[in-house]
Amino acid sequence: MTDKILQEIAREYEKLDNVYSVVLSGSRTSNQNDELSDYDIYIYSDGEIPVDFRTQLAGKYAKDSEIDNRYFETGDEWTLNDGTGLDFMFRSIDWIQQQIKNVYDDYNASNGYSTCFLHNVYTSQILFDKDGWFKNLQNKISGPYPEKLKENIIKRNLMLLCDKKGASYLEQIKFAVKRDDPVSINHRIAAFLASYFDIIFALNEIYHPGEKRLIKYAKTHCKILPENFETNLRTLLNSKTDKKLEILNGITSELKKILP
Repeated sequence: MTDKILQEIAREYEKLDNVYSVVLSGSRTSNQNDELSDYDIYIYSDGEIPVDFRTQLAGKYAKDSEIDNRYFETGDEWTLNDGTGLDFMFRSIDWIQQQIKNVYDDYNASNGYSTCFLHNVYTSQILFDKDGWFKNLQNKISGPYPEKLKENIIKRNLMLLCDKKGASYLEQIKFAVKRDDPVSINHRIAAFLASYFDIIFALNEIYHPGEKRLIKYAKTHCKILPENFETNLRTLLNSKTDKKLEILNGITSELKKILP
């Protein structure tokens, strides 16, 4: 039933001249979904979609909805009569093309999550595509993983992890432990893990899938992983504060052993 509704929704958006593509993405198309997963639907357009149109469309299918929230990207959230969640995100075609150019063409790395938008586009399932616009994006990033991008992601994020200067996450965590500052410790460990996984996915030349179920995803898709990869991460997250820095140093050492 949900698949039928998705096709009907795509046909409704197809009627709008400024809509270029409607795709299903997220955990449903990257084999990471579970019983809690909703359906992530991305609408790519040249200009904003009128709120009135979106409200009327939600009224046709959803028993409950929130229209035009702006928590992260412009979005709508629906709950269908059977309880299924649909999460709509609205993106500018110029914006996503610039994201791809910035990362795939120009090899720019981020502080963690460098290739998440590439993964999102690469794994999307097309529901509507004007003149093959979205398929061309997918084809563009389906080529070999850029070697220069791989180098830049590893270099930038390794520096963030463990550069001996005061700005690295390890140095900041060390000071936070001495200050007995648990909020700062957890904040910096989260940043450390973001860069850690960015390095691992780049090393394996696969796009970063986002923030969910990363241990499982890495074990399934990565051929190169540090020794005791899962054990060390779970030990870190379950350890007492006075042990975390020692464990983080061990995780960093094991990571460096597998880097070129």
